[in-house]
Amino acid sequence: MPRIVFETAATLNGFIADEENSLDWLFAVVSDEQPPVAPNATVQVEGSTTYEWVLEHENLMANPQKWAEYFGEKPTFVFTRRDLPVPEGADVRFVRGAVADALPTIREAAGDGDIWIVGGGDLAAQFLDAGALDEISVSFAPATVTGGAPLFPRGLNADRLRLKSAKAVGQFAHLVFDVLPPN
Repeated sequence: MPRIVFETAATLNGFIADEENSLDWLFAVVSDEQPPVAPNATVQVEGSTTYEWVLEHENLMANPQKWAEYFGEKPTFVFTRRDLPVPEGADVRFVRGAVADALPTIREAAGDGDIWIVGGGDLAAQFLDAGALDEISVSFAPATVTGGAPLFPRGLNADRLRLKSAKAVGQFAHLVFDVLPPN
């Protein structure tokens, strides 16, 4: 069965976006090496805020060919309550409703590959609530912000997390935790 992985970057003080939903702090990090990005994922999942930020930041509606450069032909499931634009040629599937209800469809689309939760932290927490989060992989950047979107807006005790790896990757500290089922 495919693993569901929340792979993201965060500031040293635990935010994945600042108060304006910007990732400028991330792109300001000069590093000769970049952390891995869910290499076994065949499907990606994200919330509408992440999706809209990528569309705008990369100007994907005007340059739809960039979608394939970044994401290939992977299906992208976007959890949203609104109608959103889709770049020409992108395999974007909008999901309205609970994570638990969408899981069979997402798993089927993933086949034997992993499912990458791109963002945000609240969506990853909803996968945890549905009992369907297997791994949290975070690349901590050498930056802090004064507020914004938290990395993971749920309490998760140490008995639910097992450190799998920790290493320096350029200027980033990359930590990977297995998420264990509740006792």
